[in-house]
Amino acid sequence: MKYEPLIEDSYYHIYNCGNNKENLFIDDENYSYFLKLIKKHLLDTCDILSYCLLKNHFHLLIKTKPHVESKIISQSFSNLFNAYSKAINKKYGRSGSLFKDRFSRIKIDNEDYLKSLVIYIHTNPVHHNFTDNFRTYKYSSFMAFISDRPTLLQRVFVIRLFEDKENFIFVHNNKQINILENLLLE
Repeated sequence: MKYEPLIEDSYYHIYNCGNNKENLFIDDENYSYFLKLIKKHLLDTCDILSYCLLKNHFHLLIKTKPHVESKIISQSFSNLFNAYSKAINKKYGRSGSLFKDRFSRIKIDNEDYLKSLVIYIHTNPVHHNFTDNFRTYKYSSFMAFISDRPTLLQRVFVIRLFEDKENFIFVHNNKQINILENLLLE
């Protein structure tokens, strides 16, 4: 895969999976620790629009901050993944690479694709049969969007992409119905 640098003031879908299809998250506390590391390492260089952590892979939708050099943005991701890998290797007595290769990234250049990625990320646990209801999945940002509790996510911006909270919920529910119908047909 050709390396594409992360550039300032841009939207990206960031994702990766476990090396050799291994799980990235073994215990519940691993998910929380990964989110804590996101807060520590990424929030100075990017805003988080949505996320979903599944046992063997993750998805992040981010917007890099303006006036931040590409190498600083990339270093923040490197620090996140290295810190998490070292902690998991130490805790579970493993060695070697935790993540498969370099993390993947897709630059997003239009609002329709951005909206579809928010929905895709939140409904991903249904798509992969981790749950039959994305709303009950604990390691996704969906509940933070429909809650009034404080969040570090860009809630107002993301909800406005869908006009309002009601439509945000509606389009997610429709996507879940489509996924479940397709799974029944397989």
